[in-house]
Amino acid sequence: MKKFPKSVHQKLQLREQNNALRQLPVNNHLIDFSSNDYLGFAQSESIFDQTHQYLLDNNIKINGATGSRLISGNHKLYSITEDFIAQFHQSESALIFNSGYDANVGFFSCVPQRNEIILYDELCHASIRDGIQLSQAKSFKFNHNDFEHLEKLIQKPTTDNQQPTTIYVVTESVFSMDGDSPNLEQLVQLSEKYNCFLVVDEAHAVGVFGDVGEGLIQYQGLQDKVFARIMTFGKGLGCHGAAILGSSELKNYLVNFARSFIYTTGLSPHSVATIFIAYQHLQSEKETINQLKSNTQLFNQYKIQLGLKPLFVCSKSAIQCAIIPGNEKVKTIATQLQQHGFNVKAILSPTVPEGQERLRFCLHSYNSEPQISEVLKTLADLVF
Repeated sequence: MKKFPKSVHQKLQLREQNNALRQLPVNNHLIDFSSNDYLGFAQSESIFDQTHQYLLDNNIKINGATGSRLISGNHKLYSITEDFIAQFHQSESALIFNSGYDANVGFFSCVPQRNEIILYDELCHASIRDGIQLSQAKSFKFNHNDFEHLEKLIQKPTTDNQQPTTIYVVTESVFSMDGDSPNLEQLVQLSEKYNCFLVVDEAHAVGVFGDVGEGLIQYQGLQDKVFARIMTFGKGLGCHGAAILGSSELKNYLVNFARSFIYTTGLSPHSVATIFIAYQHLQSEKETINQLKSNTQLFNQYKIQLGLKPLFVCSKSAIQCAIIPGNEKVKTIATQLQQHGFNVKAILSPTVPEGQERLRFCLHSYNSEPQISEVLKTLADLVF
């Protein structure tokens, strides 16, 4: 069919004119400063081999789930893995979703009810915002990590003489496009003060923060003060899927009302087994986790030595972003870094606000000190 809708064609043209057209990248063999594989688990032959052996040892020789978990796809590996995850994260329960996107869309579209309120950080991930759009609750964003603004929004129903209502406060423990974190203890105190339900997406904290990569909430001992945590496996765990942690009642509710859970085929046994084995590796890979922490500290030290610190968003995580405004300019510098052998990606508007375009450096346990120093020296040569 040669016809194409004019309105859709015009949107593509506009994206191209703004130098913001997305294209699928070609795999390369450059030094990795772009993937979310923080611990190298996605490349781990040990995890691959142990997963395969686990399936053979348990006589699990099927390729797919065969249906949704509520029909025929709830194979026995699910309960084994969910129980392990709940225990690992000191949570009453865990419910696995097919992806972090599915988990966020499923949660936010069904848990907050009509006339309830969702207050979310303005830099929350697109999956959270998409889920909120599907919700019947009212929603308002607060300025990034600005708890004074958040408190004013919490108080607003009272000042407007409205009846008290349920309020959900939503944030991320590590923000995907900035790499920074909120003051979680202060946020917990604020939520408790006004009886709000706190929801935290920990996608970029799993495997990165904590003694065994348990995430920032648990590392700070706040797991019993958070209504729900969303843990994504496609980053630090190097596999696929996500889990929502919370009470058994929350799990039961999501099984009954989260449409992205109910109306989709479950993950294959192989996918769930990989999650299970990857979690076991977290407990035995302290050296790898510590190496990632050391590399993050090293990156921050070189930023200061080379005078690059003013370019970067303040971050202690594996995500380090240098703000270079303008799609064309940031794409040019990213291309030059790639020509020097470093796989660094430009993040363009509209993914980030116009004027906040950036180079996003993702650090890994397997990046060497010479690689870290050279990529930053090359950046300094390009921008100064």
